[in-house]
Amino acid sequence: MTTPDTPATAPHAPAPRAADPNSPGATALRVMAGLGLLLVAVCAVATMAVTLTDAVSGDGVGGGFVTAGFWAVGLAALAGVAALAVPGRALVAAQYVLALAGPLLALMD
Repeated sequence: MTTPDTPATAPHAPAPRAADPNSPGATALRVMAGLGLLLVAVCAVATMAVTLTDAVSGDGVGGGFVTAGFWAVGLAALAGVAALAVPGRALVAAQYVLALAGPLLALMD
């Protein structure tokens, strides 16, 4: 009885998955990330405006939501730069969500 050189229980490499024809390409993701950086700039100005309005008409003290709003805008900018360097759908989505969350968090204060 002879033994085969490769055992029958050897692990096989997984079959390559076909690319999704509807997924955006790297160039489209980079363009969306670039446009998202413009949105980040607009949301940063909106967060500043909301904070200044609250400081003048409110109690004059910024709360935790204002701080969280500015952190969200800053993290959105970081996610946008990362999405420009390494395009990914999750990074672009995180950029847009964080950018829009900034002014909304500041409004909650």
